[in-house]
Amino acid sequence: MTTFPSGPDSAHRRPEGVSDDTVEALGKLSEALEVVEHARGYLYAFHRLTGTADLALGEAVDMLRQAGHQELADRIDKDIVGRNVIEGRWTFQVVEDYDANYYRAFVAAEEDARQELVGGRRHLFEAEMKEDRRTRDRRHHEARPDGVEEPGPS
Repeated sequence: MTTFPSGPDSAHRRPEGVSDDTVEALGKLSEALEVVEHARGYLYAFHRLTGTADLALGEAVDMLRQAGHQELADRIDKDIVGRNVIEGRWTFQVVEDYDANYYRAFVAAEEDARQELVGGRRHLFEAEMKEDRRTRDRRHHEARPDGVEEPGPS
């Protein structure tokens, strides 16, 4: 019979005296950060797609000129190619502003809360949910990867 490690590793166990409400609140904070990470991915996708479109538009303008449509090509070139997507800004500036003024502050706040309340431990809510949902002593329901030892004292 195979024996499996029981329970999460020490990095994913709540410290002594931490309440269910605190773990739940930190879980919600982590969830919110995951949504921000997802939104940030869309923002970077927006940045890349808009840049790709602008480069393709430049090629289209060149092709219109080659096809003899100089006036139309000039109009599109002057009005749209290289145009700001938001007043005064290209997408890279939007991304930089989001990162500097929102994303980094959000990440720092989440980490500060974890440091202050649970010694920096991550995903306690999820680790406890895993313990509640997994089938003990069953393959593919292990608490942690086989052979992963507890970290020694630091």
